Amino acid sequence: MAEERVLVVEDDEALASLLVEELSDRSLAVDAVGTAEEGWDRVSGGGVSLVVSDLRLPAAGGEALLARVRGLDDPPAFIVITAFGTVSQAVECLKMGADDFLTKPLELEHLAMAVKRALEHRRLQRVVARYEEAMGADFHGMIGRSAAMRRVFENVRALSRSDSPVLIEGESGVGKELVARAVHAESPRGGGPFLAVNCAGVPKDLLESEFFGHTAGAFTGASKARRGLFEEADGGTLLLDEIAEMTPPLQAKLLRVLQQGTIRPVGSSRPRRVDVRVVAATNRDLEQELEDGRFREDLFYRLDTFRVLIPPLRERGDDLERLTAHFVKKHAARLDRDIDGLTAEAEAALRSYPFPGNVRELENAMERAVTFCAAGPIDVTHLPARIRRARSYRDEWRRIARDAFGDDPFEDATPTLAELERAYIRHVLDRSDGNKRRTAELLGISRRTLYRRLAQLDGGPDESSRASDGPAGRGHDEDPC
Repeated sequence: MAEERVLVVEDDEALASLLVEELSDRSLAVDAVGTAEEGWDRVSGGGVSLVVSDLRLPAAGGEALLARVRGLDDPPAFIVITAFGTVSQAVECLKMGADDFLTKPLELEHLAMAVKRALEHRRLQRVVARYEEAMGADFHGMIGRSAAMRRVFENVRALSRSDSPVLIEGESGVGKELVARAVHAESPRGGGPFLAVNCAGVPKDLLESEFFGHTAGAFTGASKARRGLFEEADGGTLLLDEIAEMTPPLQAKLLRVLQQGTIRPVGSSRPRRVDVRVVAATNRDLEQELEDGRFREDLFYRLDTFRVLIPPLRERGDDLERLTAHFVKKHAARLDRDIDGLTAEAEAALRSYPFPGNVRELENAMERAVTFCAAGPIDVTHLPARIRRARSYRDEWRRIARDAFGDDPFEDATPTLAELERAYIRHVLDRSDGNKRRTAELLGISRRTLYRRLAQLDGGPDESSRASDGPAGRGHDEDPC
């Protein structure tokens, strides 16, 4: 184990010296620093296999260091130590990716065992990652080797060992159902049924019957008894997509199912026991829904036992190229097209586009491109117009930035982020002839977000109450946030 390097981040010099001595005696190379910033400098330079960090440090704390370290492509293992540990604090650190959470005063033998486990776990993860890369393997239909997606896969593997509810969060199109299916497949329930229902797609007056079933004659049209989704999913997993759309009365009944494991079909007076793991998914901020009184607090905390946040495509780095190649190959085979990759210009256009519709939008774009490209490489002309327009607007923004801020807008006269954002939004708004719907589409945001950003940047009133599609003001239809 001589090749393993441990970094101790501890501002108590006496304790730091003790830890260095103890771990060095176990054939480990050990360094010590006193601040989170020094710790980050060492870790980001590479060569660190494990970080042992105090939570309370000068300036930035250990949690901030943990968050930065977990964002690396090949992060070291991480053990948190603190003299002020609480259960909630430990759970939060473990959710963030810490391998262990130890409280002071430290038992050195316990620390040594924790270090050994963390280093062995990291070595195993690296072996698995190399094997998957060599085999070109994906994870239950999900393609991704970025650090962000590897964390999602690790979380799914870990939480699948439990039987508690799971809350999956992410923007529209990121693949929440694929993650839910992976949770099911990785769990002991993998051989049982997996059912998915979109809570926004079922009429509100039929939701209760859809979930819990009904007896014959329970209501007009119920000529015979019908099993609900919970009974159909007995022994397996039920995905409740767009959980934020569920009505308050149904939220209360769902909470009872989660707490008691029983359902009561519409028209029945007798409860029935079911064994179902619930996975909920949403593209909304459930905590905001809770604050606004649209979601039950007790149900939220019951669902929030395990939370998986799926990153948007724009935060997944080289996964964009991997997914693009996968979708081109898939649709070229289906349409019998002889496609030879993409031109450099088409690749640049994809990289510069924010993909508000995420992976789903990328696949649709590649299906269109393959359809219009009979053979050879896909060119930028084969891409959807919104991607081509976004590319041209970004090219023009570079010119605008140079004109507004000098030859190098990021050197001699560095604009603030607010100045850049204000100038770019106003430019796109001008080019769209004041049409806010068009402006929001080009910026890859909803109109509500556009109104809010305009109000924040200009210091004026929130324009969302005066929604207009342009100079003529064609109505108040809202794009989904």
